[in-house]
Amino acid sequence: MTPGRGSAEDSRTDGTAKRRAAVLGSPIAHSLSPVLHRAAYTALGLAEWTYDRFEIDETALPGFVRGLDADWAGLSLTMPLKRAIIPLLDGISPTAASVEAVNTVVRDADGRLTGDNTDIPGMVAALRERGVTAVPSAAVLGAGATAASALAALARICEGPVTAYVRGPARAAEMRGWGERLGLDVRTEDWERAAAALDAPLVIATTPAGAADALAGRVPERPGTLFDVLYDPWPTPLAAGWAARGGAVVGGLDLLVHQAVLQVELMTGRSPAPLAAMREAGERALRAR
Repeated sequence: MTPGRGSAEDSRTDGTAKRRAAVLGSPIAHSLSPVLHRAAYTALGLAEWTYDRFEIDETALPGFVRGLDADWAGLSLTMPLKRAIIPLLDGISPTAASVEAVNTVVRDADGRLTGDNTDIPGMVAALRERGVTAVPSAAVLGAGATAASALAALARICEGPVTAYVRGPARAAEMRGWGERLGLDVRTEDWERAAAALDAPLVIATTPAGAADALAGRVPERPGTLFDVLYDPWPTPLAAGWAARGGAVVGGLDLLVHQAVLQVELMTGRSPAPLAAMREAGERALRAR
C-alpha cells in the first residue's frame, strides 16, 4: 500500500495539522508502540500528532472503529485483534490477505479504512539489516499468528524447505496449510525434536516467553542466524546461548522497530521514517523497565 496523492497525502505530511493514531489490543499496557511512534513524530517535526494506547478486545473493537473521526490517521493492532479487525475494514493489502492478519490500519481523507501487515516486511527488513537476504533452508519454532507471518517472510528469502516444530497434529496441519497458501515448502516436526531446528542456517523462534528456554543448552558449535521475536526480557536464554557460540542474533526489538517504521510511513506519508531515533527510544524504554 502506498500513500495517497493530493489532499489526503498533504494532510498527513502537514506537521501543523492535528492527527491521531494509537495501538489497540488486550493486554496493551506493555506495548512499546507509543514510544516508537512518538519518537518518530518528534524526529519528523509532526508536533501536532499524538499516539496513544487503548485496551480493546474483540467485543469493543467495532464500537471503537465506528468512532474514528477525521482526526485519525491510523491504528496499530496487536493480539487479539489482527484478524478481528478485517471485517470492519474497506479493504486489505495483498500482504495482509496472505496471512489473514492486519496489524496496521490507515484512514484516508474520505474515511476509507485500509488494512496492511507490516510484520512480514518488517521481519525481512530486520534480517536484511543483519546481512541475511537469502537462505537455503530455515526452521520455525512454534505456530500461530506470528509463525504464519514468519512463513510469509521466509517465502520472500528462503530458497528451500522450511521445517516448523510444533505441538500436536492440528498445529502441524495449520502450518503446512500456510505453506501451501504461500507457495513455500513447509514440513513439520513434533516439538520434542525441536533441538534439531538449531542446525538450520536460519531459525525463527515465535514461541511465548520460556517455551524455548530448554533449547539454550543445545545450540550447535557453529550456529547460523537466530531471529527470536521476544524482546522483554532480553536476551532470552536461547538468544544468550546463541550469541555465546558466536551466532548472529536478531531480536524482537529489531522486528518491532522495523514494522513500526513501515507503519509510520504508511500513516504519515513521510519516508523514510527515522529508524535510528525509534530504535534508540525503544532501547531506552526497555532499559528503564
